[in-house]
Amino acid sequence: MWERPDGRKADELRPVKFERGFTRYAAGSVLAHCGNTRVLCTASVSEEVPRWMKGKGKGWLTAEYRMLPGATHTRKSRELMQLSGRTQEIQRLIGRSLRAALDMEALGERMITIDADVLQADGGTRTTSITGAYVALEEAIAYLTAQGHLTTSPIRHQIAAISVGLLEGNPYLDLNYPEDFAADTDFNVVMNEKMEFVEMQGTAEAGSFTRSQLNGLLDYAEKGIGELMRLQKAVRS
Repeated sequence: MWERPDGRKADELRPVKFERGFTRYAAGSVLAHCGNTRVLCTASVSEEVPRWMKGKGKGWLTAEYRMLPGATHTRKSRELMQLSGRTQEIQRLIGRSLRAALDMEALGERMITIDADVLQADGGTRTTSITGAYVALEEAIAYLTAQGHLTTSPIRHQIAAISVGLLEGNPYLDLNYPEDFAADTDFNVVMNEKMEFVEMQGTAEAGSFTRSQLNGLLDYAEKGIGELMRLQKAVRS
């Protein structure tokens, strides 16, 4: 049986906290804590949509993700002119996940840009980015409503994400870095408040896994996401 480095139960989240209004100028900003992982999530609003969407009466949401140089044990070089495949994959995942929250017609012809900047990484950076960015998105929509730009909220679904994995054949929730590194199988799961799947990303790093093991992983993911959603709601203004 795998012994968790921080002594958590197999189905226990790391300590989670959302610090709303963390920066002054973005319409929505949150510092998301998940254990030792820290991600600054901001939501900025532009009154213009991409050229290919102009005149369609719909809005858009896009996302950018970066890991800051000092976020890991050894300094990571900044990605400037060319993004790594991993960075591109993660920011697309964040964008898809948060677009699933919105009614684009109700948003109107404006664009929301999510920026997720990892200040400190200890596993789960992409899932923490999604969960924190949803809180920042809610804050941005509240700002647009308060300013009279929106009369009804375009948010249709609450979104959160978590990682799960198999260690020595058993399921574990919310993997930190040592667990993610050692996992035989790991999944990132994104769900809405109806416990419907928005996206699942998973693979066996070594060997394979059974349908029964997959069911166990998804049960843990659903439990963890339910807890995250309660925490998201608790910080609403």
